[in-house]
Parts: sequence; structure tokens; C-alpha cells
Amino acid sequence: MRRPVLAVTCLLVLAGCGSPAAGTARPASTPPATTSPTAITTTDVAPPTPPPANSTPPDAKPQPVVVLDPGHNGANAANPGAINKLVPAGRGRMKPCNTTGTATNAGYPEHAFTWDVAVRVRDLLAAQGVRVVLTRPDDNGVGPCVDQRAAVGNQSGANAVVSIHADGSTNASAHGFHVAYSAPPLNEAQGEPSLRLASTMRDTLSSNGFATSTYIGSAGLSPRDDLGGLNLSERPMVLVECGNMRNATEAAAFASPDGRQGYAAAIAAGILAYLS
Repeated sequence: MRRPVLAVTCLLVLAGCGSPAAGTARPASTPPATTSPTAITTTDVAPPTPPPANSTPPDAKPQPVVVLDPGHNGANAANPGAINKLVPAGRGRMKPCNTTGTATNAGYPEHAFTWDVAVRVRDLLAAQGVRVVLTRPDDNGVGPCVDQRAAVGNQSGANAVVSIHADGSTNASAHGFHVAYSAPPLNEAQGEPSLRLASTMRDTLSSNGFATSTYIGSAGLSPRDDLGGLNLSERPMVLVECGNMRNATEAAAFASPDGRQGYAAAIAAGILAYLS
């Protein structure tokens, strides 16, 4: 399950790139009018049209699609009316559209952390031939709401959806990551595929040196029935809580470019291992 996903150049055709047009066939010449039949030579017949130079081999695999959902957004705090609006959250529940997220004790916000890590993961996946879709275009907007974020993954037909967050436990000694998934599942994608994505992500983060949570879930996994994005997903989806922003050690890693790159590399590796 840890084989790398190979980048297939020809998959750019499937993503919408135009193929070169095939050469125009030379029309057959018209034989001169005679009173007796004239033999047709091979030079009188138009040559067969060759296939396009960059046509996709019939056994080529489709380009995988991954949706990354950076938690929260930069302008959420300034727009309480918008983010407090109730929206469907699955299982018959309504929840606020979105939240502001948390921050380190020094003031580094979760929304900035999740955006930076998501962009780094995007670039790592794109380098491996994966098409990546983000649920928000930047870190300056409001929302989108949890139901809209789930819709991005559903409408894209994503092979995997990964929501990126960081926690804010007031217990400063609490630390470690956990991976949440919808349970009990509401559809087929929330069953075995999501559990396998969660387990693969947990294993990859652990093998990259990140400790599992000491305060949420069990062995790095956290089944949830109250998270709108997970409940509404029709694609394999997990939510990665990278750690506790109120823990001094983890807060330092979150605020460091090298630390964020480390989280991004591990998350990207987990996604690639799942896709393989």
C-alpha cells in the first residue's frame, strides 16, 4: 500500500489538454475519363489517417483527484453573522456554517496554519501527477460553510478528501495528532474506504515521527458522528487534527516553515500511499 503513484504524462489529455489534430488526409486523385476502365494504383488512394501523436493508451489509469480542505478562513472572525448561520450537518442536524478556529498562545491562527500546509500538500501531490482541488482559494475569505466544503469533494468525484486542522485543547500537556472519520458510516464511501484512508494516514504520520494524540481518540484514530463535513461526504474522507496549538512544542512546529513542511510531507505521503 505504500507504492508511489506514478505521474503519467499522457493523463494531461484526460485533464482537458487538447490533443494535436491528426494530419488531413490527401484526397484521391481523379482518373482521366476514358472509354475503358482504368486500373487504380496505390498512389490514387488516400493514405489511412494516423492516430493523434499524444493519444491516450487504452490501459492508462485515470488521473487521481484529491480535494484538500484547509480548515476555517482568514475573514471568519470579522463576519460572525455569516459563519454562525445554521446549515445542514448530516444525521438530521444543523450546525453553524463555520468557525474561527483556534490559535497558539502567541497568536498564530489555525486558519493560517491549515492554508499553508494545504498549499504545501497540493504542490507535493501535483508533482506526482495528482489533480488537486482546494475548498477555498486563499486565506482572506469567509467560509465556505461545512456543507459547501463537502459538496466540493462530492462534485469533483474525488478519490480522497482530506480536511486539515489543528486542535486547541486548554490542557497544555495534551499533544499529538488524530485522524477523524465518519462513524457509523452513512454511505459506502464512509465505510471501508474512509476507514482505510484514516488508517493509512495515521500509519504514515506515525512513521514520519509524529506522535498520536494523548487526549482524543485511540491510537490516532477518532470515529465521529458530529462533524458536518464528514457526515455529508460521499467520497472517502478524513479530518486530520495535526496537534494541539496550545502545546508549546507543537505550537513551535506549527509556526515554523520547516515544521509545516514536515506535516505537509507526511500528509502528502499518506494520501499517496492510499491512492496506490
